[in-house]
Amino acid sequence: SGDSMLDIAREMKQRGARNIYCAVTFGLFTEGVEHFDKAYEEGIISKVFATNLIYRRPELLAAPWFADVNMSKFVALLIDAINHDSSLSNLIKPTDKIKKLLASKGDLKDMSGNS
Repeated sequence: SGDSMLDIAREMKQRGARNIYCAVTFGLFTEGVEHFDKAYEEGIISKVFATNLIYRRPELLAAPWFADVNMSKFVALLIDAINHDSSLSNLIKPTDKIKKLLASKGDLKDMSGNS
């Protein structure tokens, strides 16, 4: 239902958090989106990110607080790796890709603190 997520978001707001972004793999929203609409209107949450790995109702996709995370490419890469008997570790643990991305942006510092 998402109630525990919203409870935690409210607690974080009370402790001074300015923006709260939630992430879920399977955003079922079994009890509707009204609780999240209200939390968004009250400034409790800024955004909820959920994958497209399940059906998402039109009212969810239209919500201003909802961000749909497209996992199609990732799933295709998993299927391809399985079909080629390749290791999935590079897909599951993308540390090297993240480091490369940060380095290309100049945001990654080495252990000595140098850029």
